[in-house]
Amino acid sequence: MWTPELSLALALGLPALGAVAVGLLGRWPNLREAATLVTAVLLAFNVAYLVEIAHSKPELKLAEIAPGLELAFKLEPLGAVFAAVAAGLWILNSLYSIGYMRGNNEKHQTRFYVCFCIAIGSAMGVALSANLLTLFLFYEVLTLSTFPLVTHKGDANAYRGGRIYLSILLGTSIGLLLPAVITTHFVAGGSTAFTEGGLLAGQASPLVSSVLLILFAFGIGKAALMPMHPWLPNAMVAPTPVSALLHAVAVVKAGVFSILKIGTYIFGPALLATTPAADALAWIAGISIVLASMIAMTKDNLKARLAFSTVSQLSYVTLGVMLASPLALMAGALQIVMHAWGKITLFMSAGAIYTASKKTEISDMNGLGRLMPGLFIAYTIGAVSIIGLPPMGGMWPKLFLMQGALDGGQAALIAVLVASSLLNIAYLLPLTVRGFFVKSETVKLKKTPPVFVILPPVITAAGTVVLFFLIGPLFDYLAPVFGLAEYGEVAQ
Repeated sequence: MWTPELSLALALGLPALGAVAVGLLGRWPNLREAATLVTAVLLAFNVAYLVEIAHSKPELKLAEIAPGLELAFKLEPLGAVFAAVAAGLWILNSLYSIGYMRGNNEKHQTRFYVCFCIAIGSAMGVALSANLLTLFLFYEVLTLSTFPLVTHKGDANAYRGGRIYLSILLGTSIGLLLPAVITTHFVAGGSTAFTEGGLLAGQASPLVSSVLLILFAFGIGKAALMPMHPWLPNAMVAPTPVSALLHAVAVVKAGVFSILKIGTYIFGPALLATTPAADALAWIAGISIVLASMIAMTKDNLKARLAFSTVSQLSYVTLGVMLASPLALMAGALQIVMHAWGKITLFMSAGAIYTASKKTEISDMNGLGRLMPGLFIAYTIGAVSIIGLPPMGGMWPKLFLMQGALDGGQAALIAVLVASSLLNIAYLLPLTVRGFFVKSETVKLKKTPPVFVILPPVITAAGTVVLFFLIGPLFDYLAPVFGLAEYGEVAQ
């Protein structure tokens, strides 16, 4: 009999079974990649069911490690949305990976797909965790499973990037996040459970809550809050499908999702609003938004530019959490969704350009848009969504974050958001201008890119437009999490 508990188990089990199947079928590439796609599709259907039943909040307890320390899962709307983003985009990223890995004759493809499955399963564990202990364990598995992906090329640059990736992410999680989890366990009287209204509400003093908030903010290194961000641009040595995984599907989204979930269910809006460190962290996030954008403008390498763009865009979520107003928290949740679809479009476009032309520097891409018009249009749509202009979904998080800043008494931060959008225009649209409007007598494609490299970014670009019009249902779905039912008309 099909039950919610079975569906929760399958969200974790399907990627694990997929990893085994991919490994066993490694000698037969067509079967191996078919196993990847079948697993991704089955997971997406399973997660769609979880999205439908999320408001009933089913639970699954696997083991009790010690009193108050359980390996357990609990479905709720915020986690269901993150799981849906990861599962849905995994299908498109898998199609793209097939075209990219074959089109560029990449080595170790079986290992690549196995690690991908494990990473997605880890993201599911983070999304559906019922407590801090479970989240921490799957957060660490996600780090370890993506390390071979970052070092995939096996050269000196790849290993250097991998060392930075692993040292920062493990260093911050073990040195800062784990102490925060342990301290929360003792302050909350032996529990780390995600609790409506906040586990620590009424139990933590302003000093204790400030210390914990700082530990969580910098201990969750995957959120890439400056100065914990260097792992992210250094991970760009990986193949582009990995960059898409890191920036849109799993890794960084697991980071900012963890920030949002801890802010909502461990602290709660009321405690966040009275925690002195929240204001300082809001301004650190604001500085990260602007500074990372300014660094992005200096990068000629397209993937490096997009990497620093991600550092900037992730800080929108951290900013929303630190502002603590319900609408700002909603903006953070929406940013996870909208940024995922916009940024994966940009990274897949970068990979398609490389596959077809072997060009990585923006200054070398004059006239390419005339040879690959569909792809460059898709890139431009994704860029406009990241900028935050209608009719793309990326407009909504910025709009709600501005209103949330007003509600939280931080109107000055609106200037940061406006500056960010202007900087987004300055570093994202030059590729469009060069591609379509700057002629080059020597530009040519070295090969026709595989359809699986072109089609996925076109689909995700269209998705950013669809999400613009789906804001009402998405807002209403998440509204109970942040106590925003009375704001329903805002999103209509």
